[in-house]
Amino acid sequence: MSSHTDHQKGLLVTAIGGLTLTVDIPLIRLADGGAWTILLLRTGTTFVASLIIWAVWRSLNRNAPQLIPGWSGLVVATIYGLGSIAFVTGVFNTSTANLVFILAFTTMFSALLSWLFLRERPRPLTLAALALMIVGVAIIVGDSVGTGHLFGDLMALCSALLIASAITISRASGKDMGFTALVGVILPFAVAAFMVSRAGFQVNAPWWIIFNGAIIMPISFFCLANGPKYISGPEVAMFYLLETVLAPVWVWMIFAETPSRNSLIGGAILIVTLVAHSLWQLHEGRKRRATLAVSHPA
Repeated sequence: MSSHTDHQKGLLVTAIGGLTLTVDIPLIRLADGGAWTILLLRTGTTFVASLIIWAVWRSLNRNAPQLIPGWSGLVVATIYGLGSIAFVTGVFNTSTANLVFILAFTTMFSALLSWLFLRERPRPLTLAALALMIVGVAIIVGDSVGTGHLFGDLMALCSALLIASAITISRASGKDMGFTALVGVILPFAVAAFMVSRAGFQVNAPWWIIFNGAIIMPISFFCLANGPKYISGPEVAMFYLLETVLAPVWVWMIFAETPSRNSLIGGAILIVTLVAHSLWQLHEGRKRRATLAVSHPA
C-alpha cells in the first residue's frame, strides 16, 4: 500500500511541475530581452527564491531536504545547470514548436539511460516508440537546415539529453533532489553574468522573467526534480510532454507564431508516439502493482 501511495504522490507532484513549466517559454518571450540577460535574471531570481524557501522550511522543520545531497547531488546540479544554458540558447535560436517537440525526446533518452545504467531493460514497444521518435525529430531538424534554426534545434536536443541524465542519476541515487535542480542555476548564472558584463544588460519587460524565476521555476523544477524519488525516469519525463503540447499553444495565442508544416508533422509523430507509449507504461505499471498486491497482501 505504501508503494502504491508513493507512486500516486510521485505522479501528482510531477504533474504539477510539468503543468507549471508550460508557461516558461511564453514568459521568456514576453520579457523581450537578450539571451544572456534573460538567463541572468531567470537563474538569479530562481536561486534567491529557492534559498528563501529552503531557509523557511529549514527553520520550521530540521528534516528539510538538503540543497545538494552528496556527490550525486553535485553532479545532478551541474547537469541541470548545463541543461538550463542549452534550453535558453534554444529558445533564442529556433521556433517554440521545434524546441518543445524536440524536448519531448527527454522521455526516450530517459528510457535509454535507464537501460544502460540502471539495467531497466526497455520493452520492445519502447524501442519501437524510440524509432518513431527518431523519425519525428529527423523531420523537424531536417526542416531547419538552411533556415538558421539548426543550431537551436541541436541545443534543444542537448537540453533533452541533459535533463534525462539528471533524472536518471536522481533515480539511481534515491535521494531527494527537489532543491538540487534549483541550486544548479548557479552555473548558468555565473556564465550569464560574465556575458552580460561584456554585452550589456538588455531587457524590455524584466517583470515577466522575474516572475518566471521567482515563482514558476521553483515550483516546476522542485516538483519535477523530486519525482524520480517516487516514480521511474520515463514516467517523470512523460510530464515534460505537457510543455510539448501546451507551450506552442500559449505562444500561438500570444505571439501568433505558427509552426511550419514539417514541424507539425514531426511534432505530431512525437506527441502521438509518446502519449500512446506513456499510457501503455501506466497500464503496465498498474498491472504489476496489482499483481504484487495479490502476491503479497501484507
